[in-house]
Amino acid sequence: MPSDDCILHELPGRIRLRIPALGAPGSTPDDLEDWMDTLSEVSHTRANQVARTLVVHYDKTPGARERILRRLQGYSPPPEGGLRTGVTREPEITPMVISALTILALPWLSRPLQIALTGANIASTIGRGTETLIREGIKVEVLDALAIGLSAARGELYTANLTDFLLSLGHFLERTTERQSDRQLRKLLRPEPAMAWLERDGELIQIPGDQVESGDILQVGTGETIPVDGRVISGTALVNQALVTGEDVPVRKEAPRRVVAGSVLVEGRLRITATQVGAETTTARIARFIQESLDQRSDTQREADRLADQRVYLTLATGAVVYGLTRNLTRLQSVFLVDYSCALKLGTPVAFKSGMSRAAAHGVLMKGGDAIEQLAGVDTLVFDKTGTLTHSELSVTDVIVLRPGLSCNEAALLALVASVEEHASHPVASAIVEAARSRDLQHISHGEVDYLVAHGLSAEVNGEQILVGSRHFLEEHHGIRFADDDRQISALEASGKILLYVGAPSGPVGLIALRDTPRRDAAETMKRLRALGIENLIMITGDRRHKAEALAHELGLDAVHAEVAPEDKAALITGLQSAGRRVAFVGDGVNDGPALVAADVGIAMPRGADIARATADILLMDDRLSVVADARELAVKTMGLIRGNFRAAIGLNTGILAGAIGGVLSPVASALLHNGTTVAILLNALRGVRLASEQEALLQQRMEDLEEIGNRHGRRA
Repeated sequence: MPSDDCILHELPGRIRLRIPALGAPGSTPDDLEDWMDTLSEVSHTRANQVARTLVVHYDKTPGARERILRRLQGYSPPPEGGLRTGVTREPEITPMVISALTILALPWLSRPLQIALTGANIASTIGRGTETLIREGIKVEVLDALAIGLSAARGELYTANLTDFLLSLGHFLERTTERQSDRQLRKLLRPEPAMAWLERDGELIQIPGDQVESGDILQVGTGETIPVDGRVISGTALVNQALVTGEDVPVRKEAPRRVVAGSVLVEGRLRITATQVGAETTTARIARFIQESLDQRSDTQREADRLADQRVYLTLATGAVVYGLTRNLTRLQSVFLVDYSCALKLGTPVAFKSGMSRAAAHGVLMKGGDAIEQLAGVDTLVFDKTGTLTHSELSVTDVIVLRPGLSCNEAALLALVASVEEHASHPVASAIVEAARSRDLQHISHGEVDYLVAHGLSAEVNGEQILVGSRHFLEEHHGIRFADDDRQISALEASGKILLYVGAPSGPVGLIALRDTPRRDAAETMKRLRALGIENLIMITGDRRHKAEALAHELGLDAVHAEVAPEDKAALITGLQSAGRRVAFVGDGVNDGPALVAADVGIAMPRGADIARATADILLMDDRLSVVADARELAVKTMGLIRGNFRAAIGLNTGILAGAIGGVLSPVASALLHNGTTVAILLNALRGVRLASEQEALLQQRMEDLEEIGNRHGRRA
């Protein structure tokens, strides 16, 4: 914790500190501000690199001051060239203040001093325009410099200074609005690191969460944040995962359930063993995903930039024509101060970031504006079946020994398969491992596990190779035939069960049957997606056709592709695209990676394999299928907001330009109206969109408020 001599000044809710690390290589005010802004108690921060100080404004809640000082203790400058948060710098207020003071001082000065002071005040604007012209060509900064320079050259000192003030004010408000859009995502970029209570030598010691190592045993009590990803080894508790998954309702956790970093223990106590720590925790992976998202630029953003640059030339050409026809420099100045560029260039990314923030609040992480744009444009949604349309938590229903040998009974066979499958990351593997743990079966030693072309696993046990996977894999790739067991296999499949086949070079060893059921929200989600413009709903599965078709009919899907080998999923996606479809694919397994990449938009379920999550454009953090419909609705509405803002920017600025051409608007009025229009568009983009469910809830709340007001008036009467 920073020492007392680092505290320079303090008031209730405000503290100013000396931060020597601000002078270190790689340190910037932005990084320190971003580091502190993740605390819920912090309302605003301002870092000064020259003075190496930080001012923090915070809520006066119990323990807030101590948490702020503890947070500062963990700050270290990022390495030079390392990842940055991608956020906009804190807007400069100094130019605006200087312009305002200049305007106030002019009446008290002689004419020569007025000219000198005006020249000093507008020098930065003129210099910025000149530098832009040399380095980048004709941009909006050039037009601003021309307009202000013309006013000053004609001796219109008040007009030049006032116009400069209005431009500075506009830039300040624009940057403030843009930075606010970045701060909406700040909590997700850098989750606050939690402290951890570690069991060591029979005692509990407290250490920072980022110092926990894999395999450490931790204890977490009521009100504490779980610092790492891990598994419960004892205890029972209610855990709130809202900050990570978006789920509002706490979930029950007990052995051997998985817990994720960033969750808060609401009630109870848990002992957990750390499985993923530091940069591998869920919250750290989310931070990296969102960092990548902020760096992505969509086609819409690139098009907005192109059109904005074109409009600068339009304004310049219009000014030249106006002056050529009227020889009126005042009109020329007014025309030059109409700028389409800011509203077009800033409004689009702010709207995208607002959409990403709104989506994150609903358990959807979108990788930049391109993901939003592509999802809004798809007309076909393709779903993997297991773990996507059906619930990801399968349960083992039957363990059948087909031949004596390595596994002479059901418990031995289940223990054997679970010992091999624990190295896989898929709902089937998780269900088998869970079943073995629930029966307290011991781990069986085996050799190195090989993952074989997305078909199955193999390992050596007691000198013999054991193969686990699909029937196709065992029969076609290894010649292990199950024809003698067809009657039993058919009966299990007819009852809607998923089968995992176990074999050895000597022949079949056994079967493990699992059952999955459609997600409760699957049918309703399909209806919502159709209402949101999705024309084709398709399922891909490796299951037998009769079982897949029954589920497709139940959910009202348009088509089903059954008995599909994992490597063929991507080919089916490509085929749909060749037919002119814009396709999104929703999956969760290791073998879904190629399909997620091939689709126009890849959507990964929350319990998906790491490769599926790494290749996806959109990650679902909430384990509900309805979140897919939420994501589509947010994407469609965000693109609608962007198009609306685009039309407003063009229409309003064209109206202002017409007023400037006609001589109705003075340069000051032109600057004021233009900047006001830009800020209004940015605020509308920052406000973002709401889901229909949110709007219904808001309307219901308003109706209840009105009813309560009416009741109060009735009681008074």
